[in-house]
Amino acid sequence: MTDSYSLEELQRETTFGGAGEDTNDREIRIIDMSDFEHRREEITEQLWLAATEIGFFQLSNHGIDPEEIKAAFKESERFFNLPESIKSKYPRPKSVNAGWESRSQIRPSTGTKDQKESYQITQYHMDNLWPTEEELPDFQANTLRFEKQCWEVGMKVLSCFADKLGFDRDFFSKAHDPRKPDYQSTLRLLHYYATEGVTKQGNMWRAGAHTDFDCLTLLFQHEGHGGLQVCPGAEADTQRWTSIPPLGGVITCNIGDMLMRWSDDQLKSNLHRVRQPRVGEYCGSRHSIAFFCQANKTQIIQGPAKRYQPISAADFLTQRIQANFVDK
Repeated sequence: MTDSYSLEELQRETTFGGAGEDTNDREIRIIDMSDFEHRREEITEQLWLAATEIGFFQLSNHGIDPEEIKAAFKESERFFNLPESIKSKYPRPKSVNAGWESRSQIRPSTGTKDQKESYQITQYHMDNLWPTEEELPDFQANTLRFEKQCWEVGMKVLSCFADKLGFDRDFFSKAHDPRKPDYQSTLRLLHYYATEGVTKQGNMWRAGAHTDFDCLTLLFQHEGHGGLQVCPGAEADTQRWTSIPPLGGVITCNIGDMLMRWSDDQLKSNLHRVRQPRVGEYCGSRHSIAFFCQANKTQIIQGPAKRYQPISAADFLTQRIQANFVDK
């Protein structure tokens, strides 16, 4: 099969510029990860069902201490509270998923800039992109510690998918090996700008409708800071959006394009967005933290049924970054 994947996605995204309809009749499953090794088979079936139907699910008892999550949010807020004159010293390089950016993503779905700033941490692309110890003491060590914890949870989930796809259980752990210099999983700190006093928003979105381009995304949200919504691809023509509860202590997960391709489209990478707050809702700054499990650059991606031509993870990721950022 020829690789028309990016074109298909672009066509899918461009139909989602409007608001659509909010609905809460889809179930976003919360999957208990406790006693993981003894309950592996049960957990695997729950993950597979959620990932093949909606592509979104939430994890409880996942192994990351709530205090560690709070500490990670503190690091994120410390960074975004820096003066722009300091943050702008560490800009995201062209076609590299690392460093700081602000209002630089223009989604095909909206044609307007996402109303957010972010700081990407991809370990082997961080030369000259870390704030100095004088500017932000211990920031590098603290964020890398949290990144490692996220990786461990992500690999647990992916090991379950490996079992279902007929791969070796450690297949995805080897494909996302942080000891190799072509490792490209990314921890992304996100700050969505406050909207108090904004009366005319027009076609503005905190994050326009899009799919993620990784294997698996782990998202941490502040309780009460909503706006994240999903619309499963099988129902794209309905434009019915389901809000995903921002629950404290749980990790919201979604399948990305890379894993959808790797699974021969069995696992669903679906459209999601972060809408602007409405009257009566919390309108202050919204912070979230995402970890993107992205296979090492030299890893070849091809599913067990070989539905798609093989492609390296580096080429796949470059295509997706170019489709989602405007380089200045």
